[in-house]
Amino acid sequence: MNWKLFAIFVAILGLFPFLWSDPYVLSVMGSAGIMIIAAISLNLLLGYTGQLSLGHAAFFGIGAYTSALMSLGFDIDTGFGMSWQVDAKPVWMAFATAILVTAFFGWLVGKLAFKVRGAYFVVITISFAQVMRMISLNWTDLTEGPMGMISIPPLNLWVPGEGLINLTSKAAIYWLVLAVGVIAYLLVAMLVNSRQGRAMIALRENETLATSVGIPVTYFLSMAAIISAAIAGAAGGLYAHTVRIIDPDVFLFIYTVTMVIMVVAGGKGTLGGPIIGGLIFGLMPELLRGVVQPEVQWVIYGITMIIILLFLPRGLVPAIYDFIAWLRSPVAISQRKTGHSLAKEAN
Repeated sequence: MNWKLFAIFVAILGLFPFLWSDPYVLSVMGSAGIMIIAAISLNLLLGYTGQLSLGHAAFFGIGAYTSALMSLGFDIDTGFGMSWQVDAKPVWMAFATAILVTAFFGWLVGKLAFKVRGAYFVVITISFAQVMRMISLNWTDLTEGPMGMISIPPLNLWVPGEGLINLTSKAAIYWLVLAVGVIAYLLVAMLVNSRQGRAMIALRENETLATSVGIPVTYFLSMAAIISAAIAGAAGGLYAHTVRIIDPDVFLFIYTVTMVIMVVAGGKGTLGGPIIGGLIFGLMPELLRGVVQPEVQWVIYGITMIIILLFLPRGLVPAIYDFIAWLRSPVAISQRKTGHSLAKEAN
């Protein structure tokens, strides 16, 4: 990682509301940021362990529902004359609980799914997401079913002299999403550059060889699943407390597809891939809104993705790295000098 470039990039993003204070633009950036956080979580599984999870929206939805339920409180009948009542908790406690609950489900799914590989793993993850969606649709006493949950309290911040301030303005939500995104990025960066991260990459490159040298496959894959699910749960919690209304659609397959597109187009297995891919494919529909018809928007969306995959199969970030390396190579420098000399002679 180039920490200086990272710090400059974060500083520019932090100053964005001062440079462009349009509430609509900040709202779009905040929404894209939440999906980028979810894409960062998927990249840990897909990019660094090589496991394609097509049910990742389940963790996003679990985080959203858990945080909403804990902040609102609930009282449900569990049968046999017993009920389960939870009083409304402070929003940050609810948010932290959502992360922990989602991490548990990541461990549970990983424990079951990592016993198989390939298509079987994909089917298990998709099935898990569909089961969670059916639960959210039909357990109306808890989730309100298809009507959804409303009036979810916003996250807040204690300010000296002001007390607790609800983070409801578009600029405040933008900075909140940015802060959580930076934490998620740094967490994944520290992990993949550690001994555990190198073990995960070894499993991605050659699982048989990694196993032969003593790397415990299930342990490291489960670790990746837990951390990945926790980050996705944080993204879901942010979604719940910023949009402040959720329904079973948060479990839809399209959310997982969007995450996969962001990761693959940006460059899976790179730290910057989900960010670059997320900015492009998260903002493109909004940039095209009002310029072309909705049908044309999705055609351009699909064509852009196909072009990237055809000409830059490793993604945008690896292509940028390769181009920079080529510019710095002795051969490229020699070619540029030769070209300048020929141009001078021609003149």
